[in-house]
Amino acid sequence: MQSPLPVFALLFNAFVWGLAWWPFRLMHGAGLHPLWATAAMYAVVLLGLLTLRPGILAQVRQHPGLWLLALASGFNNVAFNWAVTVGDVVRVILLFYLMPAWAVLLAWRILGERPTPMAIARLVLAFTGVVLVLLPGDASPASLLQGLSMADGLALMGGFMFALVNVTVRRLHAVPGQARMFAMFGGCMLMALLAAVVGMQFGVVEAFPAFNATWAITGLLLSGVLMLGNWALQFGASRLTAGTTAVVMLSEVVFASVSSVLLSASQLEARTVLGGSLILLAALLASLRR
Repeated sequence: MQSPLPVFALLFNAFVWGLAWWPFRLMHGAGLHPLWATAAMYAVVLLGLLTLRPGILAQVRQHPGLWLLALASGFNNVAFNWAVTVGDVVRVILLFYLMPAWAVLLAWRILGERPTPMAIARLVLAFTGVVLVLLPGDASPASLLQGLSMADGLALMGGFMFALVNVTVRRLHAVPGQARMFAMFGGCMLMALLAAVVGMQFGVVEAFPAFNATWAITGLLLSGVLMLGNWALQFGASRLTAGTTAVVMLSEVVFASVSSVLLSASQLEARTVLGGSLILLAALLASLRR
């Protein structure tokens, strides 16, 4: 049997991101836009990595393929952090996790991994759960694409970019982990900073606020947790197929749904419970794959 450690690592990463919406909303409520928060947090993390591993830049320069990982990670974080802060948490997470479809297609194109019947079956099971959670009881599947907000669009883009991150991590599995981590965090900081500056010019992002202990302490704590989650993602994604990674990471839907309900950010219905159970079952099936 395959070792369960990579699956558990991905589940930890999913848990971290499933609850990340809460500190981002805390910081936003204290006046710090999620784009500025993303840029600031990853700047702190990068400084820490450079302090602990001063030779990491030389490793990054040796692997040009890390630029794709940096860009994909940056777009993913910008889209997700912004969407989960301003949109409905459960809806954003669900649209974000249309990602398994992108992952299977990208892995087929980039890695040459043809989807197996079991991988397709797990995807069907997971997407059945997504539809149950997302659709109201009296709606038709066609209504999924109606009335998408900015947060919905950001979630869709973030899901595609997250799939590209997973596929690229697997493709670069021979690259030292610390170099991959630096590229991912560097891409997140640069893309968030660029998006914040551009958004400020168009009036959709507020200027960087004065110092506030609430967003400062929250950002520092979240930076450390996200760093652990990134390591877990690299550990798991580099040891599993992209399709399996995509399905296991769907457990974030469950974590986000439960946490948002407990903190009164969403309402939990019977369809949500049933759909979330199907998604979790798909993740468990992936963890038991030989």
